[in-house]
Amino acid sequence: MKNFKSIAIALVVALTTLTATAQDKKINTTASSINWVGKKVTGQHSGTVNFKDGVLSFKGNKLTGGNVTIDMNSIAVTDLKAGEGKEKLEGHLKAADFFGTDKYATSKLVFKTVKEKSKNVYTVTADLTIKNVTKPVTFDLTVGKNAASTAFNIDRTKFGIEYKSGSVFDGLGDTAISDEFEVSIKLVY
Repeated sequence: MKNFKSIAIALVVALTTLTATAQDKKINTTASSINWVGKKVTGQHSGTVNFKDGVLSFKGNKLTGGNVTIDMNSIAVTDLKAGEGKEKLEGHLKAADFFGTDKYATSKLVFKTVKEKSKNVYTVTADLTIKNVTKPVTFDLTVGKNAASTAFNIDRTKFGIEYKSGSVFDGLGDTAISDEFEVSIKLVY
């Protein structure tokens, strides 16, 4: 009987420890950031877009999953000043031929697989949804004590954003816009 109690207590402690080590860490949407760069033949533009919410999932100190929601109405251009094209470009990026934020106010990134690549670096394959189109993306995510970061490119044409794409339209010359745009993401939790 004494051995049974000891085994039962050990089992409860073991289960409690396993459960306690798995946790979701909510991202701080104010401290976290997404920076983007879009390129065209004659130059480039850069800006930001904000998170609506998100979590990273851990088991102990190991990343196991995550998801974030992006507020597409927050898209901002940072390389132009007010009155010098900033508002016009922001309006165009929110319009239907780009992100269509009236109809698609959010985008989503949902981790599907997380594999440890090296100490504190994980290769993540995730489903990215933009304009209600979901495609896989793969990137390396560096995880620290209170923050994680990554940078990767997104091919906008895979999400139906074809405005002035040289791979879709002929004869654009120096008005062509690159199919890929760069994102740099910092998640603070």
